[in-house]
Amino acid sequence: MQEQNETCTPDPSITYLTCLMHLFVEWLELENLEDYLNYVDYLLWVFTPLIIVFILPVFIVIFLYLSILFLHVYKHKNELKEAYSNSIWDGARKTLATLWDGHATIWHGYELYGLENIPDDGPALIVYYHGALPVDYYYFVAKVILRKGRTCHSVGDHFLFKIPGFKPLLDLFGVIHGPKEECVKALTSGHLLAVSPGGVREALFSDESYTLMWGKRTGFAQVAIDAKVPIIPMFTQNVREGFRSLGGLWLFRWIYERFKIPLVPIYGGFPVKFRTYLGDPIQYDPNITAVELAQKTKCAIHSLIEKHQKVPGNIFRALLERFDRRQKEE
Repeated sequence: MQEQNETCTPDPSITYLTCLMHLFVEWLELENLEDYLNYVDYLLWVFTPLIIVFILPVFIVIFLYLSILFLHVYKHKNELKEAYSNSIWDGARKTLATLWDGHATIWHGYELYGLENIPDDGPALIVYYHGALPVDYYYFVAKVILRKGRTCHSVGDHFLFKIPGFKPLLDLFGVIHGPKEECVKALTSGHLLAVSPGGVREALFSDESYTLMWGKRTGFAQVAIDAKVPIIPMFTQNVREGFRSLGGLWLFRWIYERFKIPLVPIYGGFPVKFRTYLGDPIQYDPNITAVELAQKTKCAIHSLIEKHQKVPGNIFRALLERFDRRQKEE
């Protein structure tokens, strides 16, 4: 203790804070701190140009993709003019659909099979597997708008309607949160309606095994029966490889089950191949119960998964499929 005081007191001009800094540097054994700083400065001088060399090409690639996206929009310019001449909201809807369709083409090489199963007019209930982020469903909605001229209404989770600023977008694309009466009303009005029985639970806690997490939900089947409409099963290949969640960790599962708050981290955005498959419609049958119809729909989606998805999913394999030109509709 005496040595420490002597170290700090020989020169009265040295402040107490300076003394502490001096002792701290000695404690870290950085007596040549200036040499270390010079070394760091040298490393920055050497590596900064290398970092710039690697970053600049990324901006060039981004610019090229934005250029392709512009060309995609330009290709649809006449359709957009026509849409805006009918209604400003129709024009806005088609513009957003064009942008999403361009993103789907560029980033995921998106393909849609079975679009002929979607009626040109009249109602149908589309039931789909829910990925960690349902970007495949957004791409599907965009394709239906551009190629069928129809807007597919959707059933969304309640938390979507609590996100600030989302309401105009939800209204534009006909997103509702139920109840069953509203779903039946949308269908009897002649609209297409899409629902994922697994919802947020399936999004967060399913995994690359593509397990359906519907529990005992049969409400969607009862809606189809009440509205007397067909059910069209839908599945997107590699949707779990595009985005994945950390729902396998017990803490996030506990938080969701306890508070119903979807605080599960999601990671990814990998440019894997996406192919959406629409199965054959399950026609309305007045003699079938909601439980039976729900099971029949579940089997139909299981069949699409078994036919078009290698389980467990693999991100690297899904990336390689971007270069596979063979049509995967078997």
